[in-house]
Amino acid sequence: MAILGGFFSKKKKETLNKGLEKSKENMFSKLSRALVGKDKVDDDVLDNLEEVLITSDVGVDTTLRIIERIEARVAQDKFMNSTELNRILKEEIAKLLAENNTEDFVDFSLPDKQTPHVIMVVGVNGVGKTTTIGKLAYQYKKQGKKVVLGAADTFRAAAIDQLVVWSERVDVPIVKQEMGSDPASVAFDTLQSGVKMNADVIIIDTAGRLHNKINLMNELLKIKRVMQKVVPNAPHEVLLVLDGSTGQNAIEQAKQFTKATEVTGLAVTKLDGTAKGGVVIGISDQFKIPVKYIGVGEKIEHLQVFNKVEFVDSLFNK
Repeated sequence: MAILGGFFSKKKKETLNKGLEKSKENMFSKLSRALVGKDKVDDDVLDNLEEVLITSDVGVDTTLRIIERIEARVAQDKFMNSTELNRILKEEIAKLLAENNTEDFVDFSLPDKQTPHVIMVVGVNGVGKTTTIGKLAYQYKKQGKKVVLGAADTFRAAAIDQLVVWSERVDVPIVKQEMGSDPASVAFDTLQSGVKMNADVIIIDTAGRLHNKINLMNELLKIKRVMQKVVPNAPHEVLLVLDGSTGQNAIEQAKQFTKATEVTGLAVTKLDGTAKGGVVIGISDQFKIPVKYIGVGEKIEHLQVFNKVEFVDSLFNK
């Protein structure tokens, strides 16, 4: 199975490897302990492997699917050596994720169908939502696209201020109102301004409150309805941002938000600062929603397009 393809440049691959260092060290130290004194893959090794994957935040359901696949390989190969386990593990996880039939994105390009392309970004406070918006804006601006930001997270002054800082850093216009303003009104104004400016892409930040799911659902539906008065079928993407360092909590947030709105893509952030990178495998497997982006560092260019095979390769390469 060819793990490395022509998807990533050498520099991006090195950044990905570095960003996943803590997760990789965590995984391999646990695997090493699980295989101590073992020269073949037996039931004890499989039990230990199951524990390794679950405690590495891969998630119970996904772990059981992986173990089933490893068991099938062991039964087929009969005398599988424990030193082969890492290679088999890498192959089977890559195959499992490939079978989800979610699209792999090669770059930050936009679809040709619709201008402006409207992206609504959702997620709880503190997951790196505003930073992800800023880094996305940078990528589109680098391609020569006209980008407009909308500060529709009006519940927190800090959210508006942070987005203003990013708009200045990337040098793209922003539409904002006072704290406490109607978020749908901000979204409406942003789309009107974006259309007048002939924007290629409009990115709308939204509030991250989850205290009352019904209110969250109603608020997001209202924003969508209002946007569609300006741009039919908007938003064209609903991007859910999740903090990878929260492990299984990120999966729980994904469950809540996918109930509240029709999420079309996921961004998993802060992977460079955590040993819980395995959560991306669980998220990718469980939700059948494409993981579009991963955050593997603090620099503006450290938001990467997610590729399943490249990710698994970096996570399991010694």
